[in-house]
Amino acid sequence: MNLKDRTLFITGASRGIGLAIARRAARDGANVVIAAKTTDPNPKLPGTIYTAAAEIEAAGGRALPLVVDIRDPALVEAAVRRAVGHFGGVDILVNNASAISLTDTMNTPVKRFDLMFGVNVRGTFVCTQACLSALIDSGKAGRNPQVLTLSPPLNMDPKWFAPHVAYTMAKYGMSMCVLGHAAEFRTHGIAVNALWPKTAIATAALQAIGAIPTDLCRTPEIMADAAHAILTSDARDPANTGNFHIDEELLRSLGVTDFERYAVVAGTQALLPDLFL
Repeated sequence: MNLKDRTLFITGASRGIGLAIARRAARDGANVVIAAKTTDPNPKLPGTIYTAAAEIEAAGGRALPLVVDIRDPALVEAAVRRAVGHFGGVDILVNNASAISLTDTMNTPVKRFDLMFGVNVRGTFVCTQACLSALIDSGKAGRNPQVLTLSPPLNMDPKWFAPHVAYTMAKYGMSMCVLGHAAEFRTHGIAVNALWPKTAIATAALQAIGAIPTDLCRTPEIMADAAHAILTSDARDPANTGNFHIDEELLRSLGVTDFERYAVVAGTQALLPDLFL
């Protein structure tokens, strides 16, 4: 199975992991809706919905760049209608967009708290709700509908809460959507899964907050390859929904052995583990 002629609605696909997933799907000949906010170049965060569209089309796919604030239900619903009108439906939703602030309680302004909950939790729920009718139709047509959310396995160890409780709650909110929607949508033949990296991933957003040295990271391509494996699995198989996948573990289970090619700096062995694992 591949993603040829399938339509993916990917939030935050103008750069980073979202764009890498889009490019990988495009290599199969997929249609990609780029649902993001960036229209003008930003020297700190390179990439716009238009540069992403160009990369997707160069990789062999078709692109529809749409300016969308995923916190706004009216804008998301309008974007889904545009996607259905342009490509004939939506087969896959990738909840990639996320806001981050690795700050403790004293140093997390309420405005930043609201942003993280608005983008991460509300945005994931709003986009899933808006795409649901199209995904149900995709299932009826035998087009293997999927929802993939980039969020971690739920782990109640206090060590993941104490340093940045607001961010952890916001990411776990996304994961709880996965847990609930996998069970809720099972009867429609819609697979709902989560994907999270084993190591830190080098993205422009990570560089912008200066949290982690990128030479100790992997590239977004490992997440793109893992996402492709999930999105081409049979959504009707009960084993293929409700999973919290880790990129390296999933790829190893599929026979991948060469992980050095994903390192930002070739040969790096001491890669930084990601949060929540």
